[in-house]
Amino acid sequence: MNDERRRDEWEEVIPERSLVVREPWASYIVQGRKTWEIRRYPTRIRGRIGIVSPRGLIGAVRLVRVLGPFSVEELLEEIERHLAPEEFLRAYAQERPLWAWELEEAEEFAEPYEVERAGGPRIWVVRRQVRRRER
Repeated sequence: MNDERRRDEWEEVIPERSLVVREPWASYIVQGRKTWEIRRYPTRIRGRIGIVSPRGLIGAVRLVRVLGPFSVEELLEEIERHLAPEEFLRAYAQERPLWAWELEEAEEFAEPYEVERAGGPRIWVVRRQVRRRER
């Protein structure tokens, strides 16, 4: 296979941008069980994004819209969408409103891809930080 075709296939599979998510929520997202990712702020990003967990890039979803702001009480009415327990939401919110990033078209990869993580807290990684696992 020539390099250009391999690069096209890589870009088709690996999204340009991937969101870092804690477990077990990252796995729930790529399994299609969690359709809202709760964040402290909205985002303008839309389209196909990867999901990165401590295991690496584990899958992809489509970020279709951002809803909110919501209070913790409002989010508790939608727990089946985000799967976050009340004590987690309250600690995360720190008495501020929260946003729901709505996700569709969940896809779990057969094997995670390695991700080069920059130091410090990061919520996004880009395609150039993703590597195929060495066998």
